Amino acid sequence: MIKIHKEGYRLIFLVSLATLITIVLLYAYFPKSNLLMGLSIFSVALCAFVVSFFRNPSRLIPIGENEIIASADGKIVVIEEVMETEFYNEKRLQVSIFMSPANVHVNRSPIDGEVKYFKYHPGKYLVAWHPKSSTDNERTTMVIENESFSVLVRQIAGKLARRIVYYVEEGDEIEKGAEFGFIKFGSRIDLFLPLNTKLQVELGQKVRGGETIIGEILNG
Repeated sequence: MIKIHKEGYRLIFLVSLATLITIVLLYAYFPKSNLLMGLSIFSVALCAFVVSFFRNPSRLIPIGENEIIASADGKIVVIEEVMETEFYNEKRLQVSIFMSPANVHVNRSPIDGEVKYFKYHPGKYLVAWHPKSSTDNERTTMVIENESFSVLVRQIAGKLARRIVYYVEEGDEIEKGAEFGFIKFGSRIDLFLPLNTKLQVELGQKVRGGETIIGEILNG
């Protein structure tokens, strides 16, 4: 059975109701129409897509203390060393994950720790792969810190994603793999990692939120 995320309950109900009404009306008033079958299939397909979008599969969370895991399902589109200016004001290793509408959109914590910083930024809706989407688009910034290191996580809205949902605030304790948010209909997650992170992913690789190990912090 498909587990549905709570963010999808209302929309799934409305789309399912609209689909049912559409099919009933089509059969009642246009039983011999050539468009009957096509419109019925389209309505059912739309309903199936919405259900699929809000699926929330269980994940097996890696337990390594120094391991950083993916915060979302999707494809690695950026790996580069950058200057992070919102919180650290120092160089960090940026790893970005692009989520298409077909991906699971649950956002998960990459490490165990305390939420030391959280801020919501209103902004534009550039396509998620645009270089300036990380700084110009609607987004949230969260820094999670434990006894050994910290990671900055940024939810970024895209062209289609017009709603970012988050469930944390400063001072919260969060476990690795725990849900901290949801972005509707395609977008991007940026991770800003310590420079002594040994990456275990590469550009173009598909990852699974809560399961795929992005990298491991090297001691020393």
